[in-house]
Amino acid sequence: MPSLGSIRRSFAPWEDPAAKPYISFQNVTKRFGSFTAVENLSLDVYEREFFSLLGPSGCGKTTLLRMLAGFEEPTEGELYLDGQPLKGVPPHKRPVNMMFQSYALFPHMSVADNIAFGLKQDGMEKSARDERVEQMLKLVKLEDFARRKPHQLSGGQRQRVALARSVAKRPKLLILDEPLGALDKKLREETQFELMDLQQELGLTFMIVTHDQEEAMTMSDRIAVMDKGVIVQTGTPAEIYEAPNSRYVADFIGSVNTLEGKVTSQGGGQLVLDGPDGRITGVTRDAAPAEGTTAWFAIRPEKIAVSRTRPEAAVNAVEGEVWDIAYLGDMTIFNVRLDSGTVMQAAILNKQRLVDDPIGYDERIWLSFGADSGIVLDR
Repeated sequence: MPSLGSIRRSFAPWEDPAAKPYISFQNVTKRFGSFTAVENLSLDVYEREFFSLLGPSGCGKTTLLRMLAGFEEPTEGELYLDGQPLKGVPPHKRPVNMMFQSYALFPHMSVADNIAFGLKQDGMEKSARDERVEQMLKLVKLEDFARRKPHQLSGGQRQRVALARSVAKRPKLLILDEPLGALDKKLREETQFELMDLQQELGLTFMIVTHDQEEAMTMSDRIAVMDKGVIVQTGTPAEIYEAPNSRYVADFIGSVNTLEGKVTSQGGGQLVLDGPDGRITGVTRDAAPAEGTTAWFAIRPEKIAVSRTRPEAAVNAVEGEVWDIAYLGDMTIFNVRLDSGTVMQAAILNKQRLVDDPIGYDERIWLSFGADSGIVLDR
């Protein structure tokens, strides 16, 4: 099997105008009475893609997946899978498996029998079925729990059984609704990479709903950020993180500082904002906002340098007082209150084991950053 890196570097069918989407939502709306869960949404997902839906609770992520699985029908619009319309096709006739937030395991069956249930229903021979179950148990690290019943497992273990059962049938499309939520941090991180490897090995298409931004960034080829039933931005993890199209996306993905100001000049791909925190020079994602309009410079904490004196060569620098310090081992987080009252966060990598004369509480320090370290947003 080739390395995952070599596959992912070359995988970008969404950039090919001739590529046909494997999943296509076309102007889909879903209403529950007077409530609109999904509104006029269009989205294409490609074969073998690992696609994540990210957004707050109630934004329509799970409703979107349930329509794809056949548990809900769109109120308006069309939904296609591999070029075929899904309207009226019952769930059991779709080449789709869905792993729910609730584990939905059979309490009277062992772990191995739960995993094997779908395979047995499909008529797979016992020897092949046993081999597949063994493979799935190894994947989720439950080899020693094969004969246990669900009530004898922890919540995280039950979720891993549900994951193994979903993957066991090797469906063309696997839909996962918060699949790793009950796992501890270390096991969750390990399982993320195992899921990525399994997806590539089996040639599956994955659509996943998650609230965990790091999880989506780690596993996804692309991410769609949702809000109130609509998709506000779709892109690769790097595009979503480094070039958000709005303050909502910038704030939802990771930590971000936003400095407000009026556009006073622009040119050469850069513009200048004048606001309560001083003059900021930045770059824009697309077309620059017009002079005189309000805009925001968004910058991630790790892009900011911290110093006791103002760096002479700094394009942008603001001064403030250290209010809070969080030592996380690999990095230190500083919350700095500027004279305007704005609180900015800077994340400094701890490259040395010990630091002489570390910055402390109540000190006056400078935060500096380049024009291209952040991005100017107009909404």
